[in-house]
Amino acid sequence: MYSKIKIKVIEKTKEIFKSKFIKRIMFTLFSICSVNVWAYDNNYQVGRGIHDITGPAAEVGLMGYANLDQKSAGIHTRQWSRAYVISEPNTDKRIAFVSVDAGALFQSVFQGVINKLNQKYGDLYTEENVILSATHTHAAVGGQSHYALYDITILGFIQQAYDAQVNGIVASIEKAHNDLKPGYILINKGDLSNASYNRSIEAYNNNPLAERNKYSSDIQKPMTVLKILQEGNNEVGMISWFATHPNAMGKDLKLLSGDNKGHASYLFEKKHKHSTYQGNNNFVAAFAISNAGDMSPNLNSDAEGRGPTTDRFENVRLIGERQYHKALELYETATEQLTGSIEFSQRYVDMSSTTISGDFTDGTQKTTCVAALGEAFAAGTEDGRGVDLFSEGSTNANPFIQFIASMIVAPTQADLDCHAPKAVLITQGKTSPYPWSPEVLPVSLHKIGQLGMLAVPAEFTIMSGRRLMETVQSVLDDQLSYTVVAALSNAYSGYVTTKEEYDMQHYEGGSTHFGPWTLAAYQQSFYQLAASLLPAGENPKPNLNPVSFPIIEPIPRDLTGETINFQTGVVHDQAPIFKSIGDVVQNANSRYKKGENVVVKFWSGHPKNNLRTQGTFMEVQRWNGNGWTVYARDNDWETKFQWQRIDGFWGTSHAILSWAIPSDVSTGYYRMKHYGDRKKPWSGKIVSYTGTSRYFYID
Repeated sequence: MYSKIKIKVIEKTKEIFKSKFIKRIMFTLFSICSVNVWAYDNNYQVGRGIHDITGPAAEVGLMGYANLDQKSAGIHTRQWSRAYVISEPNTDKRIAFVSVDAGALFQSVFQGVINKLNQKYGDLYTEENVILSATHTHAAVGGQSHYALYDITILGFIQQAYDAQVNGIVASIEKAHNDLKPGYILINKGDLSNASYNRSIEAYNNNPLAERNKYSSDIQKPMTVLKILQEGNNEVGMISWFATHPNAMGKDLKLLSGDNKGHASYLFEKKHKHSTYQGNNNFVAAFAISNAGDMSPNLNSDAEGRGPTTDRFENVRLIGERQYHKALELYETATEQLTGSIEFSQRYVDMSSTTISGDFTDGTQKTTCVAALGEAFAAGTEDGRGVDLFSEGSTNANPFIQFIASMIVAPTQADLDCHAPKAVLITQGKTSPYPWSPEVLPVSLHKIGQLGMLAVPAEFTIMSGRRLMETVQSVLDDQLSYTVVAALSNAYSGYVTTKEEYDMQHYEGGSTHFGPWTLAAYQQSFYQLAASLLPAGENPKPNLNPVSFPIIEPIPRDLTGETINFQTGVVHDQAPIFKSIGDVVQNANSRYKKGENVVVKFWSGHPKNNLRTQGTFMEVQRWNGNGWTVYARDNDWETKFQWQRIDGFWGTSHAILSWAIPSDVSTGYYRMKHYGDRKKPWSGKIVSYTGTSRYFYID
């Protein structure tokens, strides 16, 4: 009797210690102990890099609101590409993750980057192991896509904007590659609850009650943070994934900005780690986006696209600070080390014609649809409404709108049935000679130890992202303790909602390109990707029956050279008679107090003449007793570089430099300096110039 009881106790004890819950507790205790007792192993090669990707700061449409009047007119903060390369020494398997300050990461950019990487490194960096993820700032220029839908409001493809983004991303990856050293990564996770709200709550509440109760929140609170260290415990980088839109700048402001996520990076890099962005890039901090499709930072839902305050810049600052402080807390308390292999699996899927197993739908086999946008897409969001002709939640097509849309391309009855209950506005997947948006899209799953990164080419709502992560975890539960959705990665194809959210036809549902079963198609694809990472001979649990990928995968189009542009270039730059470009129009005062604002205006050239990549259009300079030293540039929070066209025929324009004097600035003498380039009449030669204000005293 005693022996039988003893055997049962031993067996039960073994079961308990085999459980995943106990394993995690033991691992956490081990990790905590290791901080004080053992040094972490340098189990990976890690490198980081950052490079300027700021596009034309004048007269190019911004990407995000489809607002024809919102054209760039200066810089509040520059945009950056932040790259991390993580390699497994024994196998040299590697992953490059890049967070890009951009409205979207278009397939054309992904293709351009991969082509350049292939030329530099052969097959070391490919479509399979590179993730380019846009932060989704709405204050960056567009025009980088080869597909017409995303270029219409930009007035065509902008080669200069495309080159700035592609070349900058490649440069950041090259820096990360050259920076590779033995190191390790710590991971942490915690909740942030005051940096987002659900802007599409009616659609969210259409999800099953039991599912909503499981998460107990209608916002995506979790933030996941990686702390990246090289040998000698040298802290070199941080990556944060958090779900909120970087659109606090709004649809009316025209200054380029990284918005709240860019500001959070700036606070971590410059204010906390003292990076200068001018050669001293000793620390790279990315605030990447996750499943934020319905997550807005504009917390005052009663005021369109506003919050927490009525001041746009203050809202960017506040939401950026909240993400920064949470990330810093998680960074400083991280103890769990990522350990284990680096793995990845990537495929292309034709999302316009995917057959989906009933295991991922309502029990019956379904198909996706040729891409189409609904009238709810044109209605806009709570962050930025469209024209009054359209409204969210309507599933009854407007006959007049349908007639106008059919003049572009008429949907068939089969298209309408497939997309129902969407009131189809335009079937952009059927335009000719090419679709207006891509249908062959990349999906990839990347594993670093116990972390899984799900790279998706769209904006996922929080519930659709949760379901996708659950799908992957159901297969790789023994391997993964953490999963993140790396949204807007490697291509862009609108939104992805749950079927229940889609049925409500709010903005996000109207913007889900491939019909009501789009999410199910992604779940099926990621189930297969996850299954491919299992050890040989091991079947996934649950063992579902997805429809097989085609033997020959579809190949995405490369539309290089097939784009059009409706913008004129810079003709020439001139100053009025008896004036020169670089002359002061409005000078600084002789004296200021801390907290006041300095404004200086110059005759200028067009910013398109030279993007000043890795440079600046302005400096605040301080006299140190021996010479003038740089105090701030056009990437700093307290500065603004604005450009204003005066006369298009004569080519006259102003550069307006502003500096909000910080409260902690040292007393002394300062001045403002403008750097620019002008295009000469007749010859078209581009030459540089400078302009300098009078010096002024701050007390």
